[in-house]
Amino acid sequence: MSVMKKIILFILILCSAANIIAQEFKKAGTAGFVFLGIPVHARTAALGEASITLQDLNSAAIFINPAVLDFGTDEHSVAVSYSPWIADIKHYSAAYSFSTEFGRFAIGANVLDYGTFQRTVKSTGQRFFEIVGTYSANAVALYAGYAKRLTDKFSFGFNFKYVKESIDIYSASNVLFDGGMIYFTGFRNLRIAATVQNFGVDAKFINDSFRMPSVLRLGIADDFYLDNADTYRLTLLVEALHPGDNEERLNLGTEFSFIRLFQIRAGYKFFYDEESLSLGIGISPGVYLPVNLDFSWSDYGRLGNLMRFSLSMGI
Repeated sequence: MSVMKKIILFILILCSAANIIAQEFKKAGTAGFVFLGIPVHARTAALGEASITLQDLNSAAIFINPAVLDFGTDEHSVAVSYSPWIADIKHYSAAYSFSTEFGRFAIGANVLDYGTFQRTVKSTGQRFFEIVGTYSANAVALYAGYAKRLTDKFSFGFNFKYVKESIDIYSASNVLFDGGMIYFTGFRNLRIAATVQNFGVDAKFINDSFRMPSVLRLGIADDFYLDNADTYRLTLLVEALHPGDNEERLNLGTEFSFIRLFQIRAGYKFFYDEESLSLGIGISPGVYLPVNLDFSWSDYGRLGNLMRFSLSMGI
């Protein structure tokens, strides 16, 4: 079977899975583990999350499109990210990937810390409440992924992740699957990508079951070099989303790079309730080790503005 036929078959499988999901989900807001929809890396957040076609995500690709992992040039790659989220919530992530002759393997963690809250009980015979201690709440996703570049133009990858949300003594958990591909068409640097994320069976919290936040993403991107020396590069990215628990959405992103040392980014999200414009910068100092520093700012409407910081390095 030729590579092109494999690509077509893979896309058909992804679309079939999305169609099954779409038939089951009829209402918005019916899925759990919604923290999995939060952008993990500052670069992707700045691009309006139009990011599954970025071929140089290195270890951070495990959160975005696992197929991109094997396009990394470093034998070992590490990425960490932090964001002060809404309502004093803290969002952390970390990923590590390494290359072998069989492909590239990766592990990662995505953590949302809701903080500590006061535990109260109603006082006997009164309308007041008494503080009797504290409790905490958090959400965690642990990733294990693999990617293989079959040719210089095509790669596939997948993740398995253990997901758990906890509040006090109660919790819900599940094992989910992500799958993705990326294909370089051969025309300029035009590439297409597709992913299915958060695919899994229903989970249960106490006595109530809920569905997974499955989403199909289709993306396309191209690079435009503004001079013959490749000093200035402009990347345009478009990504369409088909969430299982909401209406279709569209993400647009653009990145301007100067001699691979400094990047300016912007993105916009369409058909979202609050999210819209995002901006960001990236710096690659070019020291002894490949290091990238990224910062993003995102407008979440009535929820305020959110920032994210990321650090990536390779060996």
